[in-house]
Amino acid sequence: MRDPVAELTAALNRPGGGSSDFDLNPGTVLPEGRKLRPAGVLVPISLVSGAPRVILTKRSSALKHHPGQIAFPGGKQDEGDTDVTAAALREAQEEIGLPLHLPRILGHLPPHETVTSFLVTPVVAVLEQAFDPLPEPGEVDEVFSVPLSHVLNPGNYIVESRLWRGQRRFYFTVPFGPYYIWGATARMLRGLAARVNG
Repeated sequence: MRDPVAELTAALNRPGGGSSDFDLNPGTVLPEGRKLRPAGVLVPISLVSGAPRVILTKRSSALKHHPGQIAFPGGKQDEGDTDVTAAALREAQEEIGLPLHLPRILGHLPPHETVTSFLVTPVVAVLEQAFDPLPEPGEVDEVFSVPLSHVLNPGNYIVESRLWRGQRRFYFTVPFGPYYIWGATARMLRGLAARVNG
């Protein structure tokens, strides 16, 4: 990217709808009137050392929900959060030790509906200063990064499937080295890639 901030900002301002964990499963019938809980995840893009890199977490293998999966820092909006952006920033501080003042927010991707009934808003931000990641014990096993160019290349995405609740479920993956990035995280990154390349 010639100017990552300008290109990302332009991409975030392009029109387009949201996404869901069911995008690749058109036969899925979602119940009318379902209640979705608001959540925010931070998509932190470090500009500190050379080529831009996306910071991700590997969830603790001891967690009840999504153990060992690759995720953005973030979580559900609590009563004390003014909005999903505040939730994403608060959770990023708790999960990886990211100071609240460090991210420069560029914008938001459209919300993503998950199979666990969350409506997740990805908050895209750049980091222009380094910080020392501090994984939250018991919740985050590892903080790592992947090149932004890798996740912005649609050719790096693979559609895979597995049986889930007795049905074949298809989903995006975007593997990088030892990291198997899939599910909602890969789908949101795929949405960003589509906008940047759109």
